[in-house]
Amino acid sequence: MLLAERIDEAVRKAVRSARTGVTPPRLASALEYAVTPGGARIRPTILLSVACACGDDRPALSDAAAAALEVLHCASLVHDDLPMFDDAAMRRGKPSVHRAYSEPLSLLTGDSLIILAFGLLARAAPDAPERAMALVDILSRRSGMPDGICAGQGWESEADIDLSAYHRSKTGALFVAATQMGAVAAGQDPEPWEELGARIGEAFQVADDLRDALCGEDELGKPVGQDDLHGRPNAVSVLGVRGAVSRLDDILAGAISSIPACPGEAALAKMVRAYADKIVPSAARQRTSVPGE
Repeated sequence: MLLAERIDEAVRKAVRSARTGVTPPRLASALEYAVTPGGARIRPTILLSVACACGDDRPALSDAAAAALEVLHCASLVHDDLPMFDDAAMRRGKPSVHRAYSEPLSLLTGDSLIILAFGLLARAAPDAPERAMALVDILSRRSGMPDGICAGQGWESEADIDLSAYHRSKTGALFVAATQMGAVAAGQDPEPWEELGARIGEAFQVADDLRDALCGEDELGKPVGQDDLHGRPNAVSVLGVRGAVSRLDDILAGAISSIPACPGEAALAKMVRAYADKIVPSAARQRTSVPGE
């Protein structure tokens, strides 16, 4: 089965588990709405790619970890879109959850998905208890305080922003979770995999800054120009388009060289290169090829 099929099936199964019995119909509907369509599902794809590179001897555990990471990421998007944060009307080409279902149900949807993520890991624990506990620890550290996505969101309320810490938490944390959780699911030490996740996260942040500055809402399926609107520091404002693209290329080269030795090292490097081609907006490449840009 292809990785995308494994991820989609694991996420569908996860959402179905939250809709069993007598449930509030609109909240149950909002849960499914929040996770479908799935977008690129880059984080769980990285997780499963690392697990496969390390042997993937517990595929059910790997699938549970991938689903947990994806539904938690979706939860963060639901909360990010709320009026108290980005007040985004669109997400993945359709109305954001709070626009489609209301703000109270949007808050409950995000909360329910976070809880579901940890429940998935708990239910997968009998297959490999020590690994499952390590997965819970990684996901909690990379989603809360002091180093997770909650910390990243918190930096936006500070008068003085530590840009490195902001990006490391806001964007990089779940990519580190992806590489480390993939390794742990396959019985490997997570520590050597932190650098790869951090580098991929940094690359994704720079690419996201480029997309926000150069792409249209129809292309992205969400509001653009958000960095300028909210006064957020970003790579394009600091480095310019050409400098941001150059920085992105350097980060991705470093990511590939940081892959720990493992049976699937070559395949994993190929996956990172493939994503490198996908995440750089074509408009950015065109701008860098124009003299004077």
